[in-house]
Amino acid sequence: MSSLATRKSRFRTTFLALFVICFLSAYIFVFQQRALQAPLGLKRPDRPAADQIAKALETIRTSTDAATLRKAYTNQPQLRLDTTQELAAVSSFLASLPQNVIPSFVDPSLPIDPQLVVDFDPQSPRVADEIQDMIDDVWTRHPVFLYSKLYSPVSREIKAILIDLHLHPAPMIMDVDVREDGAVLEPLLERVLATDDLPILLIGGHYVGPISNIRSLYDSGELKEMIKAAGAVIDGAKKKHKKS
Repeated sequence: MSSLATRKSRFRTTFLALFVICFLSAYIFVFQQRALQAPLGLKRPDRPAADQIAKALETIRTSTDAATLRKAYTNQPQLRLDTTQELAAVSSFLASLPQNVIPSFVDPSLPIDPQLVVDFDPQSPRVADEIQDMIDDVWTRHPVFLYSKLYSPVSREIKAILIDLHLHPAPMIMDVDVREDGAVLEPLLERVLATDDLPILLIGGHYVGPISNIRSLYDSGELKEMIKAAGAVIDGAKKKHKKS
């Protein structure tokens, strides 16, 4: 009987020990899970709220970037030609191709939009060099340039003087009154050169003046010197014709 009681006592002790071990294991497991979940909760905020914050920040950044770009574009200076540059740009444009005309919507009382008459980007960082190259090119190609009227006696007189000089390169002559764009071109030229009538004789891009000036310069021989200085060759057309 004594041995039986001893075995029962040992069994109860063993069972109690196992129960305590299981209880402690369960407690430790639950405690550790809660401890692990706490920092995860701190590291992972509620996803919808996080998404809304991210979207708000992105909207602010995008709006700021757009405003900066608009400000930069608005503050970017638009190209405005002075009268010397405008005269060269218009002359170069018209002389480059026979079909080139000034659009009818252009207001001749205002500086012309450079984009209508130049072949380079007006917003280019090299725009100053481009303008100077254009000026040099047009007056090198056309050192003598005459804006005239087909039925004007004064225009015919100037043409006769130029023909008598046998220039090379030949003078560029445009009869404005019979051009498609004459109604815009004539007042535009008069504004740019501060004159009130055609013809307009340009030597090296410079306005010679009214017919009285041209006659006086021609009679004194000074007109020939001006033409030579501009790069044209007097009697050059004769020499070229003989060689050919």
